[in-house]
Amino acid sequence: MSRRSIELTDPIYDYLLANSLREPEILRRLREETARMRGAGMQISPDQGQFMALLVQLMGATRCIEVGTFTGYSSLAVALALPAEGRIIACDVNEETTTVARRYWQEAGVADRIDLRLAPATETLDALIAEGGAESFDFVFIDADKSNYDAYYEAALTLLRPGGLILVDNVLWGGAVIDSTSDDMDTQAIRALNAKVVSDQRVSCSMLPVGDGLMLAFKQKAQVG
Repeated sequence: MSRRSIELTDPIYDYLLANSLREPEILRRLREETARMRGAGMQISPDQGQFMALLVQLMGATRCIEVGTFTGYSSLAVALALPAEGRIIACDVNEETTTVARRYWQEAGVADRIDLRLAPATETLDALIAEGGAESFDFVFIDADKSNYDAYYEAALTLLRPGGLILVDNVLWGGAVIDSTSDDMDTQAIRALNAKVVSDQRVSCSMLPVGDGLMLAFKQKAQVG
Protein backbone atom coordinates (compact mmCIF):
# COMPACT_ATOMS: atom_id res chain seq x y z
CA MET A 1 0.00 0.00 0.00
CA SER A 2 1.37 3.41 -0.98
CA ARG A 3 1.43 6.23 1.56
CA ARG A 4 1.31 8.92 -1.16
CA SER A 5 0.20 9.54 -4.73
CA ILE A 6 2.30 7.97 -7.45
CA GLU A 7 4.95 10.15 -9.08
CA LEU A 8 3.44 11.31 -12.36
CA THR A 9 6.31 10.81 -14.81
CA ASP A 10 5.80 11.62 -18.48
CA PRO A 11 5.32 7.92 -19.43
CA ILE A 12 2.78 7.43 -16.63
CA TYR A 13 0.94 10.60 -17.64
CA ASP A 14 0.88 9.44 -21.27
CA TYR A 15 -0.56 6.10 -20.11
CA LEU A 16 -3.16 7.93 -18.01
CA LEU A 17 -4.29 9.95 -21.02
CA ALA A 18 -4.27 6.95 -23.34
CA ASN A 19 -6.43 4.92 -20.97
CA SER A 20 -8.88 7.52 -19.67
CA LEU A 21 -9.08 10.61 -21.86
CA ARG A 22 -12.07 10.92 -24.19
CA GLU A 23 -11.40 14.41 -25.47
CA PRO A 24 -13.89 15.57 -28.10
CA GLU A 25 -12.23 16.65 -31.33
CA ILE A 26 -13.35 20.24 -30.91
CA LEU A 27 -11.74 20.45 -27.46
CA ARG A 28 -8.54 18.99 -28.88
CA ARG A 29 -8.45 21.61 -31.63
CA LEU A 30 -9.07 24.41 -29.14
CA ARG A 31 -6.31 23.11 -26.89
CA GLU A 32 -3.87 22.89 -29.80
CA GLU A 33 -4.70 26.40 -31.02
CA THR A 34 -4.30 27.76 -27.49
CA ALA A 35 -0.89 26.07 -27.18
CA ARG A 36 0.38 28.34 -29.95
CA MET A 37 -0.83 31.52 -28.25
CA ARG A 38 0.84 33.88 -25.81
CA GLY A 39 -0.01 32.85 -22.26
CA ALA A 40 -0.65 29.24 -23.26
CA GLY A 41 0.49 28.10 -19.82
CA MET A 42 -2.84 29.29 -18.42
CA GLN A 43 -4.62 26.49 -20.29
CA ILE A 44 -5.85 23.64 -18.09
CA SER A 45 -4.85 20.09 -18.97
CA PRO A 46 -7.28 17.86 -20.91
CA ASP A 47 -7.58 15.38 -18.05
CA GLN A 48 -8.55 18.22 -15.72
CA GLY A 49 -11.20 19.38 -18.17
CA GLN A 50 -12.61 15.87 -18.36
CA PHE A 51 -12.57 15.57 -14.56
CA MET A 52 -14.51 18.82 -14.23
CA ALA A 53 -17.07 17.66 -16.77
CA LEU A 54 -17.49 14.40 -14.86
CA LEU A 55 -18.10 16.27 -11.60
CA VAL A 56 -20.75 18.42 -13.30
CA GLN A 57 -22.46 15.28 -14.59
CA LEU A 58 -22.27 13.52 -11.22
CA MET A 59 -23.84 16.51 -9.50
CA GLY A 60 -26.53 16.98 -12.08
CA ALA A 61 -25.44 20.61 -12.17
CA THR A 62 -27.38 23.09 -14.28
CA ARG A 63 -26.14 26.48 -12.99
CA CYS A 64 -22.39 27.06 -13.08
CA ILE A 65 -19.92 29.93 -12.82
CA GLU A 66 -16.39 30.17 -14.17
CA VAL A 67 -14.01 32.84 -12.92
CA GLY A 68 -11.29 33.15 -15.56
CA THR A 69 -12.12 31.91 -19.05
CA PHE A 70 -9.03 32.54 -21.22
CA THR A 71 -9.71 30.77 -24.57
CA GLY A 72 -12.67 28.82 -23.27
CA TYR A 73 -11.43 25.24 -22.85
CA SER A 74 -12.79 24.68 -19.34
CA SER A 75 -16.10 26.45 -20.04
CA LEU A 76 -16.55 24.41 -23.21
CA ALA A 77 -15.79 21.16 -21.37
CA VAL A 78 -18.38 22.06 -18.73
CA ALA A 79 -20.97 23.27 -21.25
CA LEU A 80 -20.71 20.03 -23.21
CA ALA A 81 -21.47 18.14 -19.99
CA LEU A 82 -24.50 20.27 -19.09
CA PRO A 83 -28.05 19.33 -20.02
CA ALA A 84 -29.74 21.45 -22.70
CA GLU A 85 -31.22 23.77 -20.07
CA GLY A 86 -27.90 24.17 -18.25
CA ARG A 87 -26.02 27.45 -18.18
CA ILE A 88 -22.54 28.63 -17.22
CA ILE A 89 -21.66 32.27 -16.53
CA ALA A 90 -18.09 32.85 -17.73
CA CYS A 91 -16.23 35.80 -16.16
CA ASP A 92 -13.24 37.34 -17.89
CA VAL A 93 -11.77 40.73 -18.83
CA ASN A 94 -9.87 39.83 -22.01
CA GLU A 95 -11.85 40.40 -25.19
CA GLU A 96 -9.08 39.03 -27.44
CA THR A 97 -8.74 35.59 -25.86
CA THR A 98 -12.47 35.19 -25.30
CA THR A 99 -13.03 35.85 -29.01
CA VAL A 100 -11.30 32.52 -29.57
CA ALA A 101 -13.56 31.00 -26.93
CA ARG A 102 -16.72 32.32 -28.59
CA ARG A 103 -15.70 30.83 -31.93
CA TYR A 104 -15.35 27.34 -30.47
CA TRP A 105 -18.49 27.61 -28.32
CA GLN A 106 -20.44 28.50 -31.46
CA GLU A 107 -18.94 25.66 -33.48
CA ALA A 108 -19.68 23.19 -30.68
CA GLY A 109 -23.33 24.28 -30.61
CA VAL A 110 -23.26 25.32 -26.95
CA ALA A 111 -22.95 29.11 -27.24
CA ASP A 112 -26.47 29.44 -25.86
CA ARG A 113 -25.35 27.69 -22.66
CA ILE A 114 -22.47 30.10 -21.96
CA ASP A 115 -23.09 33.64 -20.74
CA LEU A 116 -19.79 35.54 -21.12
CA ARG A 117 -19.48 38.61 -18.90
CA LEU A 118 -16.56 40.85 -19.83
CA ALA A 119 -15.92 42.74 -16.61
CA PRO A 120 -13.83 42.32 -13.47
CA ALA A 121 -15.10 39.09 -11.92
CA THR A 122 -15.61 40.67 -8.51
CA GLU A 123 -18.11 43.06 -10.11
CA THR A 124 -19.92 40.24 -11.92
CA LEU A 125 -20.12 38.09 -8.79
CA ASP A 126 -21.30 41.00 -6.64
CA ALA A 127 -23.96 41.79 -9.23
CA LEU A 128 -25.20 38.20 -9.19
CA ILE A 129 -25.51 38.37 -5.40
CA ALA A 130 -27.31 41.73 -5.60
CA GLU A 131 -29.73 40.26 -8.14
CA GLY A 132 -30.77 37.58 -5.64
CA GLY A 133 -28.49 34.82 -6.86
CA ALA A 134 -27.34 33.66 -3.42
CA GLU A 135 -27.46 29.87 -2.97
CA SER A 136 -28.70 29.31 -6.52
CA PHE A 137 -25.62 27.91 -8.27
CA ASP A 138 -24.35 24.32 -8.29
CA PHE A 139 -20.72 24.61 -9.38
CA VAL A 140 -18.03 27.31 -9.42
CA PHE A 141 -14.58 27.06 -11.01
CA ILE A 142 -11.99 29.67 -9.96
CA ASP A 143 -8.97 30.13 -12.21
CA ALA A 144 -8.15 33.83 -12.53
CA ASP A 145 -5.84 36.41 -10.93
CA LYS A 146 -4.53 34.90 -7.74
CA SER A 147 -4.53 38.10 -5.66
CA ASN A 148 -8.34 38.05 -5.72
CA TYR A 149 -8.72 34.36 -4.90
CA ASP A 150 -10.10 35.04 -1.43
CA ALA A 151 -12.72 37.45 -2.77
CA TYR A 152 -13.73 34.97 -5.47
CA TYR A 153 -13.97 32.15 -2.92
CA GLU A 154 -16.18 34.14 -0.54
CA ALA A 155 -18.48 35.30 -3.34
CA ALA A 156 -18.66 31.74 -4.67
CA LEU A 157 -19.68 30.44 -1.24
CA THR A 158 -22.46 33.00 -1.11
CA LEU A 159 -23.71 32.11 -4.59
CA LEU A 160 -23.38 28.36 -4.15
CA ARG A 161 -26.28 26.28 -2.93
CA PRO A 162 -25.71 23.96 0.04
CA GLY A 163 -24.33 20.79 -1.51
CA GLY A 164 -22.66 22.76 -4.30
CA LEU A 165 -19.00 22.55 -5.26
CA ILE A 166 -16.16 25.04 -5.71
CA LEU A 167 -13.02 24.10 -7.67
CA VAL A 168 -9.95 26.32 -7.21
CA ASP A 169 -7.12 25.90 -9.71
CA ASN A 170 -3.34 26.38 -9.32
CA VAL A 171 -3.30 25.69 -5.59
CA LEU A 172 0.14 24.06 -5.79
CA TRP A 173 1.44 26.90 -7.98
CA GLY A 174 4.24 24.93 -9.59
CA GLY A 175 5.60 24.06 -6.14
CA ALA A 176 6.03 27.71 -5.14
CA VAL A 177 3.65 27.25 -2.20
CA ILE A 178 6.39 25.37 -0.33
CA ASP A 179 9.32 27.44 -1.61
CA SER A 180 10.49 29.77 1.14
CA THR A 181 12.15 32.01 -1.43
CA SER A 182 8.82 32.62 -3.23
CA ASP A 183 7.02 35.46 -1.51
CA ASP A 184 5.29 37.37 -4.30
CA MET A 185 1.67 38.47 -3.91
CA ASP A 186 0.21 35.65 -6.00
CA THR A 187 2.02 32.96 -4.02
CA GLN A 188 1.01 34.57 -0.74
CA ALA A 189 -2.62 34.70 -1.87
CA ILE A 190 -2.66 31.02 -2.83
CA ARG A 191 -1.02 29.96 0.45
CA ALA A 192 -3.53 32.03 2.39
CA LEU A 193 -6.52 30.55 0.58
CA ASN A 194 -5.25 26.98 0.98
CA ALA A 195 -4.83 27.54 4.72
CA LYS A 196 -8.28 29.11 4.90
CA VAL A 197 -10.11 26.36 3.04
CA VAL A 198 -8.62 23.49 5.04
CA SER A 199 -9.87 25.08 8.28
CA ASP A 200 -13.15 26.44 6.88
CA GLN A 201 -16.01 24.64 8.63
CA ARG A 202 -18.45 25.84 5.97
CA VAL A 203 -17.00 23.30 3.53
CA SER A 204 -15.58 19.83 3.19
CA CYS A 205 -12.43 19.91 1.11
CA SER A 206 -9.82 17.91 -0.73
CA MET A 207 -6.69 19.08 -2.55
CA LEU A 208 -5.77 16.94 -5.54
CA PRO A 209 -2.51 16.81 -7.53
CA VAL A 210 -4.40 17.37 -10.79
CA GLY A 211 -2.83 19.85 -13.19
CA ASP A 212 -1.20 22.56 -11.08
CA GLY A 213 -3.15 21.50 -8.01
CA LEU A 214 -6.92 21.53 -7.67
CA MET A 215 -8.81 22.32 -4.45
CA LEU A 216 -12.34 20.95 -4.13
CA ALA A 217 -14.58 22.64 -1.56
CA PHE A 218 -18.05 21.17 -1.01
CA LYS A 219 -20.46 23.58 0.67
CA GLN A 220 -21.96 21.91 3.70
CA LYS A 221 -25.69 21.32 3.66
CA ALA A 222 -25.76 22.26 7.34
CA GLN A 223 -23.26 24.36 9.23
CA VAL A 224 -20.71 22.35 11.19
CA GLY A 225 -19.84 23.26 14.76
